[in-house]
Amino acid sequence: MTAVFGDFGPVKSLRIIKDRETKESKGFGFVEMVNEDEAKEAIRCMNGASYYGRKITVNIAEDKAEGFNAGGKGNFRNN
Repeated sequence: MTAVFGDFGPVKSLRIIKDRETKESKGFGFVEMVNEDEAKEAIRCMNGASYYGRKITVNIAEDKAEGFNAGGKGNFRNN
C-alpha cells in the first residue's frame, strides 16, 4: 500500500488494521501523507480503484470517538 499511495507523494504513515486473534487484515487501514494536496489527489484518484482485484474506497478519516484525533489521515477499505 505504501508504494501505491507513494505514487502521489511521500507517505508519512500507514497502518493496516488486523484482527487481534487471527492477525488477519480486517480489510481497512489508515494512510497519512506528508502533503495535504497530494493526499487529496491520492483520494481523488484511488477512490473506487482496483487493488489486487478488489475495489477500494478511499476517503478522509473521520473522528469516530471522542478523544480520537484523525490528524489529517485518510482511510481505505477493501470492498
